[in-house]
Amino acid sequence: MAAVSLRLGDLVWGKLGRYPPWPGKIVNPPKDLKKPRGKKCFFVKFFGTEDHAWIKVEQLKPYHAHKEEMIKINKGKRFQQAVDAVEEFLRRAKGKDQTSSHTSADDKSRRNSSEERSRPNSGDEKRKLSLSEGKVKKNVGEGKKRVSSGSAERGSKPPLKRAQEQSPRKRGRPPKDEKDLTIPESSTVKGMMAGPMAAFKWQPTASEPVKDADPHFHHFLLSQTEKETGSTSIQAADSTAVNGSITPTDKKIGFLGLGLMGSGIVSNLLKMGHTVTVWNRTAEKCDLFIQEGARLGRTPAEVVSTCDITFACVSDPKAAKDLVLGPSGVLQGIRPGKCYVDMSTVDADTVTELAQVIVSRGGRFLEAPVSGNQQLSNDGMLVILAAGDRGLYEDCSSCFQAMGKTSFFLGEVGNAAKMMLIVNMVQGSFMATIAEGLTLAQVTGQSQQTLLDILNQGQLASIFLDQKCQNILQGNFKPDFYLKYIQKDLRLAIALGDAVNHPTPMAAAANEVYKRAKALDQSDNDMSAVYRAYIH
Repeated sequence: MAAVSLRLGDLVWGKLGRYPPWPGKIVNPPKDLKKPRGKKCFFVKFFGTEDHAWIKVEQLKPYHAHKEEMIKINKGKRFQQAVDAVEEFLRRAKGKDQTSSHTSADDKSRRNSSEERSRPNSGDEKRKLSLSEGKVKKNVGEGKKRVSSGSAERGSKPPLKRAQEQSPRKRGRPPKDEKDLTIPESSTVKGMMAGPMAAFKWQPTASEPVKDADPHFHHFLLSQTEKETGSTSIQAADSTAVNGSITPTDKKIGFLGLGLMGSGIVSNLLKMGHTVTVWNRTAEKCDLFIQEGARLGRTPAEVVSTCDITFACVSDPKAAKDLVLGPSGVLQGIRPGKCYVDMSTVDADTVTELAQVIVSRGGRFLEAPVSGNQQLSNDGMLVILAAGDRGLYEDCSSCFQAMGKTSFFLGEVGNAAKMMLIVNMVQGSFMATIAEGLTLAQVTGQSQQTLLDILNQGQLASIFLDQKCQNILQGNFKPDFYLKYIQKDLRLAIALGDAVNHPTPMAAAANEVYKRAKALDQSDNDMSAVYRAYIH
């Protein structure tokens, strides 16, 4: 296969791990983003998204030469919008070229006309012209000397700083005020259109597991890494940007439980083109999703029996067991090959028991609790912690991409439950500390708003901190994460510590504050309502 020559400004098709080929353009990376070691790669900005990534040369194809091929295999709405963005970019670039061409022609015509009128007719005039040219050359020479002198003056600066100042121009980078999309298509792309590309193949294919993907892959927000512990993360960028390139699985998806988290998850599965059958204990909650294209299941058993992969997201260990083991439950619909994914936050013993009964019927099991809140669920930006059947984890890829920004595979069943409880233990304890700080500020005559402003300027600054403090300052405790559920998670995390004889005094103290808040009828409010435990 002939070598493919690429350069800055080329339009390409780039392949990101398991994502489908996407149109982009080779651009300069930010100064602080180092190029990955290993095989040659380019930094690509993708059209129709805010994504950027380092892509290996073998994962790039010229845009024009493969346009028809890519359009045939990708039919998504966002993909078409990305292609439209490329074509609009090309039209703008062509319009600029034509304008520049007309301007140059007019300028040349005016110069020729002027030269005709002022063409020298004598030797003296020719000599004057020669002298004039000599002055120009001399001035150029003086200009060079001035530049050199300026460089000498800059010599007092450290070599590193001088190199930083000069490097953008040496590498041919555009000035800072130039936008990436203003670079017209280079002649290299046009020249490659006729090149032999028949042997060009994507690696890895969409069906390959994550661990086989490019080990040098580096992306602002989109990355995949495999740890020595066997933990794998598939991280995605802005949900809108990344989800736009999802190819939904052709497997039939079931979903049980349409609470704060489940509702957002199902909505995103439907938006990304998945075929979904829903069930909820309160049937009316299904109506909205039926209108969006979901199918209705009458019982959990029916959903499992008619779907390939069934997800469930319920409130606590008891609800998770009842859903599987109860009348017309999940277990009654399980037969060899059926898949069950429990996204509930429960203890390791519960999830291990459920896994055993599902597998005993020939089913496949994966635990996948999620970290986040209602807003993150709605935005498709959850963090998914999975453990159990690795093959099933891979089969859930497009679903996880639709509902979350990141998913981690943590090994054997029970690991995800433990990790999720630890995460929520930290979050719940932090929330209690925030409430404690705000009330202490109030009783000591300090401004709570000023405290928040100070925290937001320091190392603790985060969306979570700001949102929860705003809830408290505004007295708005509409649930984004139920207080009763964070207290349940603290209780389970403390039990987890007890089981291995590990002290959890901070979590235990926080748990007592949440228990007091529950006694004040705050269970169904947001976790930030723990503040009220301090003021009553």
